[in-house]
Amino acid sequence: MSNQARLVLFTPFEPDAASLPQALAAAFDAAAIDAVILRLPETDDRSRINLAKAVAPIVQGKGAALMLAGYPELVARSGADGAHVTGLDAVGPALEILRGQERMCGVGGLPARHDAMEAAELGTDYVMFGEPRADGSVPPLSGVIERAQWWAELFHVPCVAYAPSLEDVAALAATGAEFVALGDYVFRAEIGISEAVKQAAAALAEADAPAP
Repeated sequence: MSNQARLVLFTPFEPDAASLPQALAAAFDAAAIDAVILRLPETDDRSRINLAKAVAPIVQGKGAALMLAGYPELVARSGADGAHVTGLDAVGPALEILRGQERMCGVGGLPARHDAMEAAELGTDYVMFGEPRADGSVPPLSGVIERAQWWAELFHVPCVAYAPSLEDVAALAATGAEFVALGDYVFRAEIGISEAVKQAAAALAEADAPAP
């Protein structure tokens, strides 16, 4: 049985409601994507809900999960499948909302191993390592690889490893992580989002290929 990692896609930090649906459609046409983590605009709840409702048919129509980046209170109203929250302290409050709605909760922003273990014990559906911090910086790739390998070897809760660039996808897929997340860089790639996603999918397949 293949243990090939699957793709997760982060949308841009400042989503363009007019162009995002088309870009997502192109991404899904290029390769299989298991989930989209939708970053919402810094406006009002109605605008956030409208954006989620605009992209939900594209994402869910392909059998993928739509996760809101934060805002667990908007998940049910927007038709999303769950929320991706940041930091251990956000897990408990999010789960109180989402479990009653039979929605998913994932978490990133876990600097310590203990944080990830505690998040899993609370009942999160996945843990993520390596995603951008609030200032846009990312942890060292070597540390993310080490953390993903450790998690994949010891725990059953799925792990998502964030790739800071397309060139890092293969190394993170080789850790045994169930998912590799692509950042908003694929939306602004010079080669276009379709080709960027195709290259990421090829890297996953190559990492899963048996050694000669």
